[in-house]
Amino acid sequence: MWKQFLSKLPRKSSASGDSGQCSNGTGIQRTSSCGSVPSARPASAIRRMSSAVFPSSVVAGIEPLVSFKDVPNSEKQTLFVSKLSLCCVVFDFSDPNKSSVEKDIKRQALLDLIEFVESSSARFSEAAIAACAKMCAINLFRAFPPNYRSGSSGGGEGDEDEPMFDPAWCHLQLVYELLLKFIGSSSLDAKIGKKHFDHSFIVKLLNLLDSEDPRERDCLKTILHRIYGKFMVHRPFIRKAVSNIFYQFVFETDRHNGIAELLEVFGSVISGFALPLKEEHKIFLWRVLIPLHKPKSVGLYLQQLTYCVTQFLEKDPKLASSVIIGLLRYWPIINCQKEVMFLSAIEEILESTSQAEFQKCMVPLFRRISHCITSSHFQVAERALFVWNNDHIISLIAQNRQVIMPLVVPALEQNIQNHWNQAVLNLTMNVKKMFSEMDEDLFSSCLAKHKEDEEKRVSLEVKRKLTWEKLESAAAFQPVTGHTAVLVGHQPSANMIATLI
Repeated sequence: MWKQFLSKLPRKSSASGDSGQCSNGTGIQRTSSCGSVPSARPASAIRRMSSAVFPSSVVAGIEPLVSFKDVPNSEKQTLFVSKLSLCCVVFDFSDPNKSSVEKDIKRQALLDLIEFVESSSARFSEAAIAACAKMCAINLFRAFPPNYRSGSSGGGEGDEDEPMFDPAWCHLQLVYELLLKFIGSSSLDAKIGKKHFDHSFIVKLLNLLDSEDPRERDCLKTILHRIYGKFMVHRPFIRKAVSNIFYQFVFETDRHNGIAELLEVFGSVISGFALPLKEEHKIFLWRVLIPLHKPKSVGLYLQQLTYCVTQFLEKDPKLASSVIIGLLRYWPIINCQKEVMFLSAIEEILESTSQAEFQKCMVPLFRRISHCITSSHFQVAERALFVWNNDHIISLIAQNRQVIMPLVVPALEQNIQNHWNQAVLNLTMNVKKMFSEMDEDLFSSCLAKHKEDEEKRVSLEVKRKLTWEKLESAAAFQPVTGHTAVLVGHQPSANMIATLI
């Protein structure tokens, strides 16, 4: 097909085009990353290429290399379809020198299509909409090569590796740009478009978000948001499909490259939810957003995730206590970096938490914060103590000091006695002083209670030590025989201790 066409083309070396980036006003940065770009052929040479050169399977009705300004308005839609049919041919970019002229022709056709969509004021026909959906599907929907690295979303050393870029990006980005402009065009009738940009198309588009190329994910993010806004009938399906991606990521694969982009789209979607919130939306918060704090790679998308959660709380502040309890359920035990992230997320959520909601979760919350205060990892302890720098949180603590102070004061005293880091010690002293100024009598009683508990703990430890010494002495006078049962690795039972004492 292409060989027949090229036999009638003048062979000229293609001139090198611009190699930088140019913004096209759509949010997609157009780059010239191909080995060659279209040569500046005169318009007369292009017009000489008759439609007889192209097989009927590629060309639809009119010479595809004719410029839109060279045909009457009545034939522009037909030329649009013809150019789309030409762009359905997909080239192999593994060899940059292979079919270079054909690649240039396709690139120029894509640029013409983008320009036409931008300037068109007439409604697109159903044939044009179907042809555009078909061309985008043929060019974009493809299988990614297997990822042999140890999980690109793992948050470990593999994240330092360079992402894999598709060599066909110089064509792909133009197809994405055309799709974005076409979906956003006022000339596209949503009632007709929804039949061709259907559920199958949307699912395949969502699957592309697992691409390692951040440029492609950024394009897809913008297009997904545009589709969500254009086709209202598809909104419930998009929410369900995205939820399924999140479920698979959290509970099965633990790897996906596009979680941050999906959350970024949903941040604006959540802000548009009507009040009162539907039960479906609350379930999305509890079953999708809160479990997304579980994966070890949460740091890659925590900013977008926290924004989505705070958007829910702005819509319905009564959800705050359930969100905090959900975070406590997924609190990291041995991952100190995640613990610091969780403390930051908790502080941001508490800033928009009311007094009534705070009281529902303050006891388990400050038990966890107290545990963080005494952490031997200085960043965890430091971040937990930084909570007292927030005026709104201090106000909540002051109004509930009768409950919170007895939980926190023992942790402060333990830090002063045992912690190794000077910065943590200084912060601990500051919080202790703050509590003393807040309610001196309550603080003194908490200190006295802590001292009493410590004395009891030391006394119990001494008793336990004496008990073990008695057991060891008793065992020393009773030689072990072949049929004697020996208790190994267990502390003495209450009855045995009472007998020895």
